[in-house]
Amino acid sequence: MAQHHLIIAPEDPGFDDLCRRLAERANELDFSGQWPGEQLRELGKAGVYRWFVPTEWGGFGWSESQLVQGYIRLGAACLTTAFILTQRSGAVRRIVECSNETAKRELLPALVEGSAFATVGISHLTTSRRHLAKPVLQVWQSEDGFVLDGYSPWVTGGAHANTVVIGATLDDGRQVLLALPTSLPGVHALPHSQLVGLTASHTGRFDCNKVHVGRQWLLDGPSQNVMAGRGGTKTGGLQTSALAVGLATAAIEFLEHESEQRADLAEPTANLRSELESVQRQLVDLAAGNAACSSDDLRRRANSLVLRATQAALAAAKGSGYLANHPAGRWCREALFFLVWSCPQPVMAANLCELAGLLG
Repeated sequence: MAQHHLIIAPEDPGFDDLCRRLAERANELDFSGQWPGEQLRELGKAGVYRWFVPTEWGGFGWSESQLVQGYIRLGAACLTTAFILTQRSGAVRRIVECSNETAKRELLPALVEGSAFATVGISHLTTSRRHLAKPVLQVWQSEDGFVLDGYSPWVTGGAHANTVVIGATLDDGRQVLLALPTSLPGVHALPHSQLVGLTASHTGRFDCNKVHVGRQWLLDGPSQNVMAGRGGTKTGGLQTSALAVGLATAAIEFLEHESEQRADLAEPTANLRSELESVQRQLVDLAAGNAACSSDDLRRRANSLVLRATQAALAAAKGSGYLANHPAGRWCREALFFLVWSCPQPVMAANLCELAGLLG
């Protein structure tokens, strides 16, 4: 059996090989829209899933700054694979941080080794469908647990998951977070949506038709705002900015390669590189607890940079960049994702003002 190199630090040389293999298949993945099962298996073989888990559960216990650096590299290689990883790691983190030792023992070993897949269904508690009078996913307490009824509008890889860490709302407004086994009767992942980019993430609606969930799968709650109940469980955090920086990195590296033969690209490329390094430094510092700016301000800067860098790459590629098999067009489509993915209202407002020419 082939030996697989476990990546135990962002600077590990095995990381370069992993990222190269992911990048080589990114365009094909975008064309096919197929679930990147092989890419995800490669992450498991490289030990990537161990990054997010403490050593007492068999993980590497990477720091937040290490995780940010890892996400940047993976985002530059294949945004679809990196995005799926954020949803998987979000589920794992919520299991790790809960006080339910039974759920941890049942779920974490297989998730650490990569033989199981988990994802999250929480957008309806944070940024999606919150304007509706009736919660889209309701829950009732039963004698031995809970009954889920409704749907989660945006679940990544729901049809491939063994577990969905899902949030739901009680009649009194309190919320719960459950580790939902997808094998339970009444659980159904609808056919995934066709997206502008990242269709291969198989993101779409996830239905629960009066699903009975045992109390042993309760991770948090009932509480008024279950997503704010524990540190490190916020959505749309630094990982989102890290992936934006990663995608911007891919576009800027393309520009740098092109500028070796075209002097007209040198100055704008150098300016984008300087901005990229500034945003990346602030991101790593913020992850390490050295806050020079707020996470919202950093998200705004990362969004702006990735949109401009990818469009600059398309402009530099000229007509070739508009061909379906050129990565520049894919990068532009993928960059649009950051305008809608867990985007806080202040960030969205700032991005709109910039697009309308109201900033600067």
